[in-house]
Amino acid sequence: MNAFNTSFSQWLKIKSLKPKANVLSLFDGISAGRLALERAGIEVGTYYRSEIDKFANKVAMHYYQDDVQLGDVTKWREWDIDWASIDMLIGGSPCQGFSFAGKQLAFDDPRSALFFVYVDILNHIKSFNPNVKFMLENVKMKKEFVEVINEYLGVEPIVINSALLSAQNRVRLYWCNWDLKQPKDKGILLRDVVENIKPDRHCERIKEGNEGHIATAIDIKGMDCIKRVYGIDGKAPTLTTMGGGHREPKVLISDVQYRKLTPTECARLQTFPDCWAESIVSNSQAYKAYGNSWTVDVVAHVFKSLVEVTA
Repeated sequence: MNAFNTSFSQWLKIKSLKPKANVLSLFDGISAGRLALERAGIEVGTYYRSEIDKFANKVAMHYYQDDVQLGDVTKWREWDIDWASIDMLIGGSPCQGFSFAGKQLAFDDPRSALFFVYVDILNHIKSFNPNVKFMLENVKMKKEFVEVINEYLGVEPIVINSALLSAQNRVRLYWCNWDLKQPKDKGILLRDVVENIKPDRHCERIKEGNEGHIATAIDIKGMDCIKRVYGIDGKAPTLTTMGGGHREPKVLISDVQYRKLTPTECARLQTFPDCWAESIVSNSQAYKAYGNSWTVDVVAHVFKSLVEVTA
């Protein structure tokens, strides 16, 4: 009997010798998915991961040497895995084509078209296990794009802002085939994650007359966030891949000085352990990795909902 053909508690009894879930993670990044499963209390048997970014792979493989590395998701038909054993499919297909901050090419963007690869893989698993659990994450997008995804997945998403569980405004859509509710607001602010770093040459002064550029708890659209400085009594904007050019969010550290967020602060905004990525790869790659990743505690909430529903 498959792990999720019945309730989660019954499944644990059925697989009492090995009460663990086999998970396939697409576009895995720095393994926020596996970390979230751990926080949700779901033990992992085999964790298959597909990721092509060598720096993200370096981080993930540092923490999880037992992961099965699959490589390019577009070559999934070549993967030699036990499809019938997959209990859960998770992933966040590249979102650049859907994002309001992008050009909104949607499914014409080859990166966002990888959604259909996700669907192909899901349907393939369902041919062996119709009761497989799945979760897809993506950005807030136009209604017509959401409706296309709804039609293919057969479920509607729930909108969750990471601000409920972190100090970052990050609105994302979550499609999953189990009941999911909003998490409770933990009331976390930037002051709760900002490191105590003394002002130095890396800090800059607020120019006279620019006080209006100080933001508190708003999520700036497009590239306007580059010009904003965020007060510690509010939330940070949505982390992006940043990519240098002084694009990292800036935080106010005194009445007249501000600095960019450190990689460790970005880790905290995504609720990773301190130095999860920057201890393995360069700071620039760490910024990119965190910007591309999930907010771990939000995804853990999603997975905990599965445990609660099936318990």
